[in-house]
Amino acid sequence: MSALSRSRACAVLREHLALRQAQGGVFEPAAVEFVLSLSLSKGEDVNNGACPMVDRVTAAVLIIGDEILSGRTQDVNLSAIARYLATYGVDLAEARVVSDVEQDIVDAVNALRTRYDYVITTGGIGPTHDDITADSIAKAFGVTAPEHPEIMAMLRERWGEPNAARRRMAHVPEGGVLVNNPVQGPPGFQKDNVFVLAGVPAIMRGMLEDVGPRLRTGAVVISKTVRVTGSGEGLIAAPLEAVAKQHPDMSLGSYPFFSPPDIYGSNLVVRGRDPAEVDAAVEELVAALTEVGAAGIERIVA
Repeated sequence: MSALSRSRACAVLREHLALRQAQGGVFEPAAVEFVLSLSLSKGEDVNNGACPMVDRVTAAVLIIGDEILSGRTQDVNLSAIARYLATYGVDLAEARVVSDVEQDIVDAVNALRTRYDYVITTGGIGPTHDDITADSIAKAFGVTAPEHPEIMAMLRERWGEPNAARRRMAHVPEGGVLVNNPVQGPPGFQKDNVFVLAGVPAIMRGMLEDVGPRLRTGAVVISKTVRVTGSGEGLIAAPLEAVAKQHPDMSLGSYPFFSPPDIYGSNLVVRGRDPAEVDAAVEELVAALTEVGAAGIERIVA
């Protein structure tokens, strides 16, 4: 039997694991050994990280707020969360924006928390009538959201006996664990694999620092860029697709640029967890681009 590329072997293995999970079973060690044996060097340990994507750690972001959907407020939290998660080897795989409607929040949380390892929500934990995230998260989990005694103590220390609006900020679903807020105001919370953070960017970033240490980490993604100047995407599309098909475990994308009056091209970004495979893919891409006559090819470490 001809040898599989390592990335293809990993893809086959992931399909096996997904199928077994869908059937309510567990993976077969013998199948893991067999698939990896088709691509690994003699004597290489199956468990030494040779197929890192099998242990991929994923997350989704749920942005909550009418102000985002209306365009009144421009979200900047998504990019900050994506960069932060990347340092822990966690892939941000999906992002959604929902309005301040309880059932919309419940449906989105339930869909995301069952599909991904982690969900991070932003917005809706303040004192106003439309801050309904905590109660919505509780409903998604089928629990209540009583006033948390630690948050109530914080509120009393600052304002005395808090009014009804401020007491709303103390709602935490049963079983929730507080997420520290080192900036200003009450904390966020974690309920199972869902982290509920503030929408104000500075506060959200502060809360993230208490989220990272709680995450199951994965292998950090390596990113390298091949910049092509003076050639359009119509020329580079075919070689890029060919290399992408040879490395199904990796992400290859084209990001065009244009600077007036006549500077144009694309940054071709190669992302993966295996340094050797990333380097190999870059060289294959450079060779393929050269073959089709692309101009201004340069390698850039992203």
